[in-house]
Amino acid sequence: MVLLERLEEDLSKFFRLNDFGPDPAFSRFIPAVYEKTDLDWKREFEPEFTERFNGLMIRGGVEVGKIFLAVFPTEPILERFLEEGKRGDLLFMHHPITMECGDPRGDWGRGFIPIPTPLIRSIREKGLSIYTCHHPLDVHREVGTSLAIVEALGGNVIDSFFNECGLICELDETDTDSLIQQAEEIFDIPYVDFEGQKRENIRRIAVVAGCGDKVSALKEAEKKGAQAYLSGEIHCHIDNEYGRTRYREMMAYIRETSMSLIGVSHAASEYLVKKTRIKGWLEHRYGLECVLVPQVKWWM
Repeated sequence: MVLLERLEEDLSKFFRLNDFGPDPAFSRFIPAVYEKTDLDWKREFEPEFTERFNGLMIRGGVEVGKIFLAVFPTEPILERFLEEGKRGDLLFMHHPITMECGDPRGDWGRGFIPIPTPLIRSIREKGLSIYTCHHPLDVHREVGTSLAIVEALGGNVIDSFFNECGLICELDETDTDSLIQQAEEIFDIPYVDFEGQKRENIRRIAVVAGCGDKVSALKEAEKKGAQAYLSGEIHCHIDNEYGRTRYREMMAYIRETSMSLIGVSHAASEYLVKKTRIKGWLEHRYGLECVLVPQVKWWM
């Protein structure tokens, strides 16, 4: 057992939460999605979380016996946490709300989805805790989400882009088809979202976990010599005007790029670091069992 107070303090220090302001994404999206529900999120979530949108979100029992690791708070993941977790256990996620980005071979997504109120109530009643870390995890120099992808590819970081969320790496010579096969194996996905050009002799790759479907980021990476671009999202498949606009912008860029563009799903791209770095780090530091909770479906 480890005191929740100690774990919270250690994690917040390790991810340098005090060095960051409010999370750039969730300081906007959490108020927006919860204002449409019956949940008073400022009362339900921890006071510091409602200011910086990272850190301990829901406080449960005083002692943590087990840590569950996931990316999105989808209903199946929260239901598994409720079923298997005991009082005091902690769910450590990347996102405090689910993001449905859509399936390139299926339905488009709904965007950001709040945690249903009954599930929040059940988590509280059982004395479980939730901790989330978004932007500070993305740019962390030891356990960053994009860094974990570079390591899995066997690359060496030579530069960054996209405000340090993305990394440029060099690796042994490969080609587009081999890179796609490698990505499907690394992220345990049935298919990638591919656009752009098929290339031989790829040595330099731009990597960005999560939403890399921003034309400005792709142009920056290409200017820095990237021959391929691997991200959680190549296309935004969110079924609203925002998503359709982003899709059109990307399609216009695709006609001019020389890069191979490979999407591996938003959630899968951010889950990798939990599996390859964070699980082992937590187990070694605290001697606690850490349970990986992958999504049943990565493209959603």
